[in-house]
Amino acid sequence: MIEISKQAKGLIFDLDGTVANTMQNHFEAWRKAILPHGIDFNATLFKELTGMPRTATIEKLNEMFGTNMDTQKVGDVKSNHFEKLAHLTEEIKVVTDVVRKYHGILPMSIGTGSHKAGAFKTLEVIGMNSYFDVVVTSDDVTNFKPHPETFLKCAELMGVNPKDCVVFEDGILGIQAAEKAGMMVVDINDYYEMEFKV
Repeated sequence: MIEISKQAKGLIFDLDGTVANTMQNHFEAWRKAILPHGIDFNATLFKELTGMPRTATIEKLNEMFGTNMDTQKVGDVKSNHFEKLAHLTEEIKVVTDVVRKYHGILPMSIGTGSHKAGAFKTLEVIGMNSYFDVVVTSDDVTNFKPHPETFLKCAELMGVNPKDCVVFEDGILGIQAAEKAGMMVVDINDYYEMEFKV
């Protein structure tokens, strides 16, 4: 069981790869969208970009590889394929055990780089849609991870001082965002091994 600090007054969870094991689905969907453009979208590249919203990811790839991918078209291919895989999503039990343990005891929120519709669908598929008081998505912020805005907004909406929040994250960008927000961080990679099948 993941232990949290006694001073914690609010818990913030990233969604993809933290509460829900959607990462293989995201990986496959990104590969399907990106490979036709000559980029080998491998696991290392995927981990580096985890936590960025869809459009920002495509813009970053264009910048990295000198490509000129249309963010709307490529984004739609990615989204459509991801939606086809959504029913396969499972919870990440080492994290959802924490959610169940503190439900009704501490305020809890989701802070994700996903769009609102996708985030709520994922929570519904894994049966976690009634556990969170607050869900902050990429539709609710101007600056994305590694900027701390997502997590600061979660803290504000929960009514908890940022320094009293614990963030559960799997992505490098999300961990950086939590640290910048002055929050305590649990890197769930220490508890859960993510494997990617090509």
